[in-house]
Amino acid sequence: MIGKTLCLTILLLLAWQPSEATSFDCSKAEAPDEKAICADHQLNDGDVEMAVLYTQLKPLLGMGARGDMEDEQAAWLKRRAGCGADKTCLMKAYDERVQQLRRGFEALVKRGPF
Repeated sequence: MIGKTLCLTILLLLAWQPSEATSFDCSKAEAPDEKAICADHQLNDGDVEMAVLYTQLKPLLGMGARGDMEDEQAAWLKRRAGCGADKTCLMKAYDERVQQLRRGFEALVKRGPF
């Protein structure tokens, strides 16, 4: 069990790479949710964390699971857009998506082999 926990910790540390940029070009932001994310450091950080986790997890999945993940991301982006500029709604959306992506890493670790 310690080996799996260590592997998960390593995966998450590799996936989390803080940055000062969003996952999209803020100079082209037009939608209220995008503008709010670009204007708020905390939302910006949530966007970066989500994007890094998504980018790191995606290639680790098989084709079917990868397609499902892409569909989930597209649906999540629509839900995020539905928040508009509401920071509380956006933070909740990011928190939920980050947790979902972390569970994806946990599922990989449980399957092994490592």
